[in-house]
Amino acid sequence: MNTPGTLARELDRFVTPFCFDGSTRFRLADQRTDARGGLDKEAARAIIQANRTRLADFQEKLYAQDRWSLLLIFQGMDASGKDGAIKAIFEGVNPQGCEVAAFKQPSTLELNHDFLWRCMIALPQRGRIGIFNRSYYEECLVARVHPGILARQRLPHALVSRHIWRERFEDISAMERYLARNGTVILKFFLNLSWEEQRQRLLKRLDEPAKQWKFSMDDIRERALWPRYQAVYQDIVRDTATPHAPWMVVPADHKWFARVVIGSAIVTALERLDLRFPRADKGARREFEDVRKALEQEGEDGGKRARQNRRARSKKS
Repeated sequence: MNTPGTLARELDRFVTPFCFDGSTRFRLADQRTDARGGLDKEAARAIIQANRTRLADFQEKLYAQDRWSLLLIFQGMDASGKDGAIKAIFEGVNPQGCEVAAFKQPSTLELNHDFLWRCMIALPQRGRIGIFNRSYYEECLVARVHPGILARQRLPHALVSRHIWRERFEDISAMERYLARNGTVILKFFLNLSWEEQRQRLLKRLDEPAKQWKFSMDDIRERALWPRYQAVYQDIVRDTATPHAPWMVVPADHKWFARVVIGSAIVTALERLDLRFPRADKGARREFEDVRKALEQEGEDGGKRARQNRRARSKKS
């Protein structure tokens, strides 16, 4: 049995180098997108599978304990591998304990609320893992790159000042602090993909019939705005990384290594919670003994009835 902290020490080299909590200077251009952590694909597969097993165990205890919740936020450029990472990492985890929400273009109803509303109503319950495929960070990202989106949010003109993005970062950080103080563990993953790797993946979508449904001309239009998106992502990590809601800047050029980093960060965070199955109190244990005796007695009585029935049938024959 692992002692507390064992996993953290074992997986630290896949977590700490990519974790930013606001305590150090951050520059996106300094982050490698093609890191492998000294692994090859075969070694990575073994770690991914081990983390799946660990995650399934932690999730069961998280659900049973019903005290903590876990919020996982996935952000990244098109083709960065968010969908595939979620699918691969949570393979084998009980779906009853996970809640996945994908946030796309806001509906009319959502636009009639504040920018955080649609994500707040999707937050995970205690004992659950909530997975946000994109999130409220889109309202500081896409809305910043495309000013027309902000205009459609129908904010009072006096509130749309040159400080709006700083104010939104402040609102998000305050909200995440509030969630942390109420038992929600927050991990945020930015899948950091290179320009060239995105090009290759978009070409692959065109070449493979099974992937063509994923392709959209919007991907190409957004790709043309790559430098702007990178600058905004840098601001997001700089301004909203905190100890209670850190950003993992995940090297995403190699999907298998991205999954090692993400899975390792998740199981390390869950290990810190020291999750355990709830123990019954003395009163409940006495009731269990009474139930056990009753069930055992039923078994004995059932056995007697079965023997009597066999003897009765034997006499008739």
